[in-house]
Amino acid sequence: MFALSLSSEGQRLSGINIVGASNEELHPPSKPGMYQLDIVLKKGNNLAIRDRGGTSDPYVKFKIAGKEVFRSKTIHKNLNPVWEEKVSLLVESLREPLYVKVFDYDFGLQDDFMGSAYLYLESLEHQRNLDVTIELKDPHYPNHDLGSLDLTVKLIPKEGDFRETTMLMRRSWKRSSKHQSLRLSDIHRKAQLWRGIVSISLIEAHNLQPMDANGLSDPYVKFRMGHQKYKSKTIPKTLNPQWREQFDFHLFDEQGGFIDVTVWDKDAGKKDDFMGRCQVDLSLLSKECTHRLDIPLDEGEGTLVLLVTLTASAAVSIADLSVNILDDPRERKEILHRYSLLRSFNNIKDVGMVQVKVIRAEGLMAADVTGKSDPFCVVELSNDRLQTHTVYKNLNPEWNKVFTFNVKDIHSVLEVTVYDEDRDRSADFLGKVAIPLLNIQNGERKAYALKSKELTGPTKGVIFLEIDVIYNIVKAGMRTLIPIEQKYIEEEPRVSKQMLLQNFNRMRRCIMFLLNAGCFINSCFEWESPQRSICAFLLFVVVVWNFELYMVPLVLLMLLTWNYVLIASGKDTRQGDVQAVEDLLEDEEEDFDRDDKDSERKGFMNKLYAIQDVCISVQNALDEVASYGERIKNTFNWTVPFLSWLAIVALCAATLVVYYIPIRYIVLAWGVNKFTKKLRDPYSIDNNELLDFLSRVPSDVQVVQYRELKVDPSPSPNKRKKNNLG
Repeated sequence: MFALSLSSEGQRLSGINIVGASNEELHPPSKPGMYQLDIVLKKGNNLAIRDRGGTSDPYVKFKIAGKEVFRSKTIHKNLNPVWEEKVSLLVESLREPLYVKVFDYDFGLQDDFMGSAYLYLESLEHQRNLDVTIELKDPHYPNHDLGSLDLTVKLIPKEGDFRETTMLMRRSWKRSSKHQSLRLSDIHRKAQLWRGIVSISLIEAHNLQPMDANGLSDPYVKFRMGHQKYKSKTIPKTLNPQWREQFDFHLFDEQGGFIDVTVWDKDAGKKDDFMGRCQVDLSLLSKECTHRLDIPLDEGEGTLVLLVTLTASAAVSIADLSVNILDDPRERKEILHRYSLLRSFNNIKDVGMVQVKVIRAEGLMAADVTGKSDPFCVVELSNDRLQTHTVYKNLNPEWNKVFTFNVKDIHSVLEVTVYDEDRDRSADFLGKVAIPLLNIQNGERKAYALKSKELTGPTKGVIFLEIDVIYNIVKAGMRTLIPIEQKYIEEEPRVSKQMLLQNFNRMRRCIMFLLNAGCFINSCFEWESPQRSICAFLLFVVVVWNFELYMVPLVLLMLLTWNYVLIASGKDTRQGDVQAVEDLLEDEEEDFDRDDKDSERKGFMNKLYAIQDVCISVQNALDEVASYGERIKNTFNWTVPFLSWLAIVALCAATLVVYYIPIRYIVLAWGVNKFTKKLRDPYSIDNNELLDFLSRVPSDVQVVQYRELKVDPSPSPNKRKKNNLG
């Protein structure tokens, strides 16, 4: 079914059917014994396009008897990748073919299938190097040309006593609900852990190429380092833009690596124009110091100004459940000392650490036709992402892994997602939970009910986690007043009728609150209630006659205190808001599914870029305005007590400052600071402390997404089976 070409030490062989769909009955039974299979994965030819840019990020998997025995490195942005990777495998039976699969790597776990083929080992000549070209096919679309792979293979029979070799091979291949391949586990762990942080500040650009009819451009910058990506904001109508943005990449290669930088001109209604590119070679930069780079753009005009800093790795690790640093009294004492109040001004960026024990899951959804799943678990904190091994053919997997992350922002949300590994396509979603770090009860082993992809409703299964968070409260408070870290990998915005309606309704709720407040004030003027109007009039006269500026933060402080007293006394009014937002979100996921199916059937949105951009802008603007209104309300509602206490401290300080210091001195100090800020620090990143604070307060939608669902009290599937047997 699939084509193949071979050469044996320079000589061409033909007529050997080695690669195919399934033709095992054509081959005679192989002789018992052990074999060593040496493979050199050379290169790929004309592989399938899977990314929007017309390229792919391919990697290759080898499987024998359904078990993964090799995974290559990922070659980014290349349809003719060169690997030149060698691997030696122990093979017990030649009747099991080598299954070769190619995937396009996607950081969001949606790896795209690029083709597969079988290499039948019984037809290989022993003790000879064979050059093999295998044609990749998709079993569902056998007529599609997906390119080919070039391999060199050599099959060597193993002489002598096979007992010890067989035992080692079986031990290394063993997969069960409790153990993963030792070799793959080590490779998997090393591939995920980064060895340092690359901190990048995009400052400005000079003399860029004009791309628009008015002689100007609307430039933005894209950064890419391996699978990590970052896109800057767009600066309209300028050839000398100033971005002042800062972000971090993980450094996986101790030798450095390269950062690819491209500059684009934003065009509404058509494809963005390319303005130039450059590359940063990290191996040339010394560590633990900041480098100012003025880089001229290739294939364009102008210069880009960056600040790049390489620092040592943050505290991140993967270990088995038996290796737990917080269970070691000495290690725990050291960590508590590191984040004690006495060290509040040591390394401000290092706010704390979080340890996540992923124990097991129960009652997961069956994603395969066999009624089982092959689940693995992904743990994400901001841009840090680690994952467990896969437990095959199991709806109640046990992972027993411990993940350790460095906390840079205590307001981050820990996301734990369960996926089903699929042989020939991207991983299937099984369930997800989102847990704000400030909601975690240290050391409590807890069952979390899994939610849907949009976190708006339940899905099947629960996951058992035990989480510990240790942080410095002073650093956490200071970090609240600087810009929030932007996620590198986010879903592209899309037009959704349901989302547009939802944001409109949220905006309407905020406006209705203001209108109701206005109606209440107007009712005092209309004397609808004489008692209320008399009280309001007396209050108005007293306040206006005695008004001082310090009373503004004092009133806000009193409002926070009043709401705290109401909540403490059991008169919590927040539940009504949560229920109202849940009602808005109840049909959202179904609508997303319909949108996905419609977009697959119809491609008309690709022809209407301008309309789509306008709709997305309106949709996002409604979301942003509604979110800020909800965040202000939730600050005073004590939705996040840490932030409400922080607001009380800030308002107390503001009241005292305004009370004792004349307002003109305060305004003068503010103006001098603003005017001299760039003179004092030319590369400072602009920010607004109030907006940065509000960005940490969850909106009503986020409150619903982060809320824990009640776990079904019915017995677990394991217990039900035992009861049935009894």
